[in-house]
Amino acid sequence: MSANSSTPSPTSGSRLHDEEDDNDLTTGLDLGFDGAEDLARAWRQGMRPDPNLTVSEWADQHRWLSSRGAAEPGRYRTARTPYLREIMDALSPGHPAQRITFMKAAQVGATEAGNNWIGFVIHHAPGPMLAVLPSLELAKRTSRGRLDPLIADSPALRERVNPARSRDAGNSMLSKEFPGGILVLTGANSATGLRSMPARYVFLDEVDAYPASADEEGDPVTLAEARTTTFSHRRKVFLVSTPTIRGLSRIEREFEASDQRRYFVPCPHCGAMQWLQFDRLRWAKGKPETAAYHCEGCERPIAEHHKTEMLAKGEWRATAVSRDPKAIGFHLSALYSPLGWKSWSDVAREWLAAQGSDETLRAARNTLLGETWVESGDAPEWQRLADRREAWKPGTVPMAALFLTAGADVQRDRIEVDIWAWGRGLESWLVDHIVIPGGPDDPAAWDKLTALLGRSWQHANGAFMTVARLGIDTGYEAAAVYAWSRKVGFEQVAPLKGLEGFNRSAPVSGPTYVDATIGGRRLRRGARLWSVATATFKAETYRFLRIERPSDEDRALGVLDAPGTVHIPGWADTEWLKQLVAEQLVTIRNKRGYAHQEWQKMRERNEALDCRVYARAAAWILGADRWDEATWRRLEAQAGVETPMLVAVPTAPEAAASAQPKAGTLTTPRRKRRAYTPNFMRD
Repeated sequence: MSANSSTPSPTSGSRLHDEEDDNDLTTGLDLGFDGAEDLARAWRQGMRPDPNLTVSEWADQHRWLSSRGAAEPGRYRTARTPYLREIMDALSPGHPAQRITFMKAAQVGATEAGNNWIGFVIHHAPGPMLAVLPSLELAKRTSRGRLDPLIADSPALRERVNPARSRDAGNSMLSKEFPGGILVLTGANSATGLRSMPARYVFLDEVDAYPASADEEGDPVTLAEARTTTFSHRRKVFLVSTPTIRGLSRIEREFEASDQRRYFVPCPHCGAMQWLQFDRLRWAKGKPETAAYHCEGCERPIAEHHKTEMLAKGEWRATAVSRDPKAIGFHLSALYSPLGWKSWSDVAREWLAAQGSDETLRAARNTLLGETWVESGDAPEWQRLADRREAWKPGTVPMAALFLTAGADVQRDRIEVDIWAWGRGLESWLVDHIVIPGGPDDPAAWDKLTALLGRSWQHANGAFMTVARLGIDTGYEAAAVYAWSRKVGFEQVAPLKGLEGFNRSAPVSGPTYVDATIGGRRLRRGARLWSVATATFKAETYRFLRIERPSDEDRALGVLDAPGTVHIPGWADTEWLKQLVAEQLVTIRNKRGYAHQEWQKMRERNEALDCRVYARAAAWILGADRWDEATWRRLEAQAGVETPMLVAVPTAPEAAASAQPKAGTLTTPRRKRRAYTPNFMRD
């Protein structure tokens, strides 16, 4: 506009000045045309700097919780979980930290803190952002269940992210575009997703659930962090997870490399600042409802109702020196859960319920305390195992055993096979140990192994049992193992490939089809290969070997062996016993100081342990870990076994039928009955 243009009309000028102070930058401009007010307002808003908010302040002003994904819908209040304030504010652009680690118990609000950060980035600090979940499927569920409600229920975000439409590439399930940036969600199992874009912000959620490698291209955390390289000092990486196993936990490794901040709260009685530790939560024996926290300063019990005031007055304090000055870490247990969420009596009750099982104790330690579980890898003394050997006839199956599996270890000059019998609760008995001379290049050795599949062992009830499934290692001469397995069929044989690391949720995965070679001819989909987390089954075996046996007095009172008990016959020699406990779980640190656990041999030969792992994997593949009560009862009926607490008194026809050993193979009735009927015996 020219300098001598006319001044705006009094009407338009007064309306413009209603919203501005006396230093209105539009003074002297010709705004006497249609749309002038809207244009001037937009221009002023563009010139005005954004308010200098932290993530927590943004959440209190703009975040609304949806009833679809929150137990307490409505306006978000940081005061409800005050321990999250400093964690969220560390994610703000003005905070110097670039790497923020949060190792925590389950359900303390960590995911909502991450969602607040996402909302803050979309609204106030736009840039490319990558959110990584353990899998692509979980990323899709998170998008539908958390991010869509986050955007839809917060007006500040709704106006910046276009509604999801099939033709709108700006808002899809795994990609959300907004002015100045984009949010991409991916799974840690997708190497393509992890290297798809540069990112200023990276949100890594539940990192301990990530696979060891993304499509065999490397550690997912490392791949994701590499996306931030070009953003240098402006980047932010937020790692969140409930921990898992000591030495394997990513989140513990990152926390230990940080300044290890703990949330200190004051005692309502003496004012002593302290961070809450589980061993100071105490209750009357058998009465978790009496749980109270005992102050480490005055030793007085603190009632639950003081928690709200304690949390409000709490503060984070570093308890270590970080290796990287730009890396900080936070740890929080369920003891800090606000009133109305998980109470101290709930924590005590869940801890008591977890006793008696390593599996449930591990889950409690991870989810309640936010701490890693320490796997016990000390080998049981072979001499102690020798002293516990039991007398039963070689090659016979004890009465309580219900089915057989075998583990075969292929060596250069022999194939070693152990036959294991299994009962309820994975109680097990070594039934036979067979060494077949000749290596994988000897056809006679494979013929003898084939004959072994048709061999039977006599059960204590007089019937005969065959091997329900044989697990065979493919680590040595895999092509020969594939060829033999395909020849004899995969109904009774499972080729196995060992994987490093622990996987308790699914220690066996598959099968996957691999090419097999027969007579120089490659056969597509020639073999079905199962992958086994051998570390998991080795740890389980050692745990089972340590189970104490009932005393003679206890047996006289009817006390049975505990689930998982391993029974070793008197004919098992010293060499076999030493092989069974030939490895030990050790912690290894790499050049960067990061620790991981791995099994290492303490002696050269360990075939007995390997065969045990393969036989155990075969039991898993059969479904023994997932059979219901009805299936176990049918197996007991076949074997003529009665478990007083579990088996009902049969009717006359049922009793007559169960008295006769049944013949046949593994069968599955019609789908509509939804019943599984294994049959591993014959006359």
